[in-house]
Amino acid sequence: MIAIRPAGRGDIPALIAIDPLSLTDVDRRQSIARWAAAGQCFVAVRAEKLVGYVALTRAFFHQPFVELLIVAHDDRRSGVGLALLNHCMSETATEAKLWSSTNASNAAMRALLAKAGFVQSGVVENLDDGDPELIFLLKR
Repeated sequence: MIAIRPAGRGDIPALIAIDPLSLTDVDRRQSIARWAAAGQCFVAVRAEKLVGYVALTRAFFHQPFVELLIVAHDDRRSGVGLALLNHCMSETATEAKLWSSTNASNAAMRALLAKAGFVQSGVVENLDDGDPELIFLLKR
């Protein structure tokens, strides 16, 4: 069973440990700490082990936005990502729209978003050279 709960300050080392980019990127580590402090970060726990997290912010035109979703490498494709997205959907159930984005090269995230009912809604070029950022929308 996967339990979702708000991230606490004590979770930050575990969040960094499962997020490969945060191991080398100080900005990512600072973002994780900021999201946790603001109540915008939720963790997935299975068998008392932190297996993923999601940042649910209002960074996209002040609308609910799944800014980042990370699943521990060994726990991918086991329902953790969908559980985190479902949590975001329930947190924003009274709102008409929920947004997210991912690089075009991230086939796993694109498939996860499609499985959850998101549809592609736009493209931003030049954030990452040669890998456009695809914008997704869950409209209710």
